[in-house]
Amino acid sequence: MGDSFTEGVGDRDERLPNGVRGWADRVAERLAKTEPGWRYANLAIRSKRLRHVIAEQLEPALRMRPTLVTLYAGGNDILDLGTDMAALMDDYETVVASLAGTGATVVLFTGFDVKVSALLEPLKKRNTAYNQRVRKIAEQYGAVLVDYWCLDAFHDRRMWDSDRLHMSKAGHKYLAGQVLEQLGIPHKIKPKEWDPPARLSLREWERRQRRWVNDWLLPLFGRKIRGVTLGDALSPRWPEPVKVPRKGGLKRLAEANRADARNP
Repeated sequence: MGDSFTEGVGDRDERLPNGVRGWADRVAERLAKTEPGWRYANLAIRSKRLRHVIAEQLEPALRMRPTLVTLYAGGNDILDLGTDMAALMDDYETVVASLAGTGATVVLFTGFDVKVSALLEPLKKRNTAYNQRVRKIAEQYGAVLVDYWCLDAFHDRRMWDSDRLHMSKAGHKYLAGQVLEQLGIPHKIKPKEWDPPARLSLREWERRQRRWVNDWLLPLFGRKIRGVTLGDALSPRWPEPVKVPRKGGLKRLAEANRADARNP
């Protein structure tokens, strides 16, 4: 359940629904290898606020009678200037309470302090407040906590996509390993081994900053002004539980679905 973080934005793969893969798909595929017959759904859609997750994803998730459910929501609300953080986190706790009440294992995430731009630094206090409350809620409801805030590997800019807000393929892969570790599931995911990042000249840094502002920041604020989001026309990637193939994973399933669509 959630937004772009769980949908998989930044981990591009045109063979899969919505053109992305993401950490959640990777975790589901590993679980399917550990326990054959594992079924997986992913209701997350990019740009969704917590109120949308509650209205659109909570009841469908509860109807599935999950044994394991992950939730990351509220990050987009933090970016909205008028957000009441106390009310937001009260609503967040209500969702967690509903999920925990099913008896499912609930996995929660803190948010990372993404060093995007000085323009967004005023939002850091909100992120800190969000994380403090998430930790308390996780403890209160016996949820598994993936403390994203504390994952030092994400200080490397190569763990982030070009928009600087979403993880890159390497970032999603690494996070999948962290989730599996918290669940006690063995895996072979290893951190990406990179040479130290090259130092940027002032000219190159300025060029990258201008490109980021033009390609990502200005369009983001433009969408906010128009009241539209990147997720408005999208549907959940895996809206109903699907049996994850042990061999070939979800890519194999997506290929089979495309073949069925061509030959009804």
